[in-house]
Amino acid sequence: VSELKDNINAMIGNLRATTDRNTEQDWLKTNIAKFSRMLQGQRDLVTVGRLLLSELAPLVNVQQGVMYVMEGMNGSSCLKELASYADGAHEMRDPRFFAIGEGLVGQAAADRRRLLVTDLDSRAIDVRGGLINVCPRSVIVLPVLFEGEVKAVLELASLYEFTTSQLAFLEQLTDSIGVVLNTIEATMRTEELLKQSQQLAGELQTQQSELQQTNEELATK
Repeated sequence: VSELKDNINAMIGNLRATTDRNTEQDWLKTNIAKFSRMLQGQRDLVTVGRLLLSELAPLVNVQQGVMYVMEGMNGSSCLKELASYADGAHEMRDPRFFAIGEGLVGQAAADRRRLLVTDLDSRAIDVRGGLINVCPRSVIVLPVLFEGEVKAVLELASLYEFTTSQLAFLEQLTDSIGVVLNTIEATMRTEELLKQSQQLAGELQTQQSELQQTNEELATK
């Protein structure tokens, strides 16, 4: 009976662990699919940044977040603040910029891997509201890659520690974000080329009209 009890307890433990793993995988797959559908077809970077942060924050229990995108500046690449979530007075200042390797944001881009900071000093950063002013417990910085190239960086602060499921979700989500950002960039480049082509065609048509007018004047003379 004692051996049977031990075997049954072990079976229950294994079953519970398997159920928990399946539940986590279902949560992971469901939310990855949800964000993929939500971001699909978006054509504006700022809209993507705001939508992403507003939906991501409650899902992974984040109280503040900032998204940075890679852009050229003075002949070199840097990370520019694109959108933020619950970031105090962000509309009253200029966007933040980080060079590659500068601070946690720049270092995550340089290393092309996530940086997780826990047990923050109480004076590090504040999560503010009308009634509260508290220090987050964890900050995670995630580079968004597409085919090895850094497209953006996510910086998220939470009052709690990130769970294993949340970290796995964020890692997989950055892959989907990378695809979306690359698609938007390609679309923007195509539209810019089309605009330039139309402008050039208009200039050529104007030149052709001027040339035709000149030929008519010469023929008259």
